[in-house]
Order: sequence, then C-alpha cells, then structure tokens
Amino acid sequence: MELRTYTHADAQNVRSLLLDIHDEVYADAHDPFHSRKRFSYYLDLWSGREDWLCVLGWEDGPVGYAYGSRFKPGGWWKGADRPRDVRGRIFALSELMVVPRWQGTGRAQQIHDMLIRSFEIDFVTLLVETSRPGVQTLYEKWGYKKRDEAKPSDDSPLYSVMVRRLEER
Repeated sequence: MELRTYTHADAQNVRSLLLDIHDEVYADAHDPFHSRKRFSYYLDLWSGREDWLCVLGWEDGPVGYAYGSRFKPGGWWKGADRPRDVRGRIFALSELMVVPRWQGTGRAQQIHDMLIRSFEIDFVTLLVETSRPGVQTLYEKWGYKKRDEAKPSDDSPLYSVMVRRLEER
C-alpha cells in the first residue's frame, strides 16, 4: 500500500475524495449524524486547522484515510473531562476510515501509525462510538485505553474517549 500525506494546504484538493470514502463506509447508515452533509461540516472544521494532517492509503484505488491535529493547550474533546495524567503534546485523531473492501486487512493500522508518527506528541486520543465495541477492542489492541465517555452534541452518538501514551522517541 502506498501512503500519501496531505496537509491543511491540500485539504480542498482531497475533500471530495474524503467525502466519497465516508459515503462508502457509511452507505448502510441511516442516522442523519452520519450523513455526508453532517460529515462535511466536521471535515471542514478539522481541515481548517493549520496543523491538520491526513494520511491516505492507496492500493488499486483509495484504501482509506486518517486525519487529525494537535489539541491547543488545554484543549480536549467536547463533553468530556481531560484525565489529569494526560498532559503535554496531545494529538486528536479525528477520523480513521477504511473502505469495506480493505477492512480487516491491517491497512487501518498502517494508515494510523503513519499519521501519528508524523507528529512529536506525548499522547494520541480519539473517540469511538460505544455502540461499536469491536472497534473499541481493535483500538485497545493498538494500545489505547478507554478513559471517559462523551456526547459532544445533542444528536451525536455516545462515544468512548480513548487515550494512548506514546513511548519516548
């Protein structure tokens, strides 16, 4: 798999592709929260950050992607309290999506690892829907631990807030 990195400056060039991958991943979801329109709002919000970074995997077409950015000092997920022991440089992994054809092949972890290796950080954190325990278990295998739950907006699902401490480089 070829991994390509895109920055804030590239966001508009890859926006449609990211939205198309989202649509493929959520093709069977009927919840308006997972609609293209709703997702495009969050994509634009995150990609508008100057340190936004996206890693796209390619193998006979797009495999999937991961993106995120650092939290500003004091920043944390809306609807959750930051754990007292999570301090320093914190990266928020906002999205990780792999098209159905490539799910379960290990490519998600390759994309994930490339993204988090791109930053000098102490912690990486993410949200995973509590209704998807298999996804949470996968992240636990990658070294994440559930630290809290959050419901960032009235219409959002309930999320597990997961944190992974990175080893010294």
